[in-house]
Amino acid sequence: MEAYKIFISYVALLAITSYVVYATDPNQLQDFCVGVNQPLEGLFVNGLFCKDPMRVSPDDFLFRGLNPGDTDNKLGFAATVVQATNLGGLNTLGISLARLDFAPYGLNPPHTHPRATEIFTVLEGTFYVGFVTSNPPQGPNKLFAKLLNKGDVFVFPQGLIHFQFNVGRTPGFGISGLSSQNPGVITIANAVFGSQPPISVDVLAKGFQIEDNLVKYLQAQFGMGSY
Repeated sequence: MEAYKIFISYVALLAITSYVVYATDPNQLQDFCVGVNQPLEGLFVNGLFCKDPMRVSPDDFLFRGLNPGDTDNKLGFAATVVQATNLGGLNTLGISLARLDFAPYGLNPPHTHPRATEIFTVLEGTFYVGFVTSNPPQGPNKLFAKLLNKGDVFVFPQGLIHFQFNVGRTPGFGISGLSSQNPGVITIANAVFGSQPPISVDVLAKGFQIEDNLVKYLQAQFGMGSY
């Protein structure tokens, strides 16, 4: 009976471990799989097709131009993303990165990465950053926030709403590493108030406990291509 209990516990642990493993990007089955966009008619895959290894060159693993982005916009923020779609050598390797540039008081607004954890390193500037937990069984969602300076590193767990705000009077920038070749991004305000077709005013007014006119105002702001 004791051996049976141990066996059941082992199976349960194995199942949990397997779920955790397969919840992330799959491990590659070869040295590399340089991604190319050559889909067969009517066929879709969760990733990219592989380039013939005999035709792969060093250029397939090189990205040039991780230069400052244009922060002349309403948020004072720009992201230059390096992922499998513009660096084929990243395909199947489960990582990507982004350069984040901020004007003085620039903001990367509350957003999530549905498929990746993010690790943010400050290279210039002073930033107020944080993430909010998912809904707890009791009490409010908890905010984890810190003030970061040059050389500081902060982690945002996968799928949680987070932000980065340059609180300095000078431009700032940092590098973010992400644990997926295609982390995805959902900018909360854009998704809620800028979706096409728009979400019902009644739904948003009740969901956010605000007046209909304010919902319409916000939809007008985000429905016109705001970042």
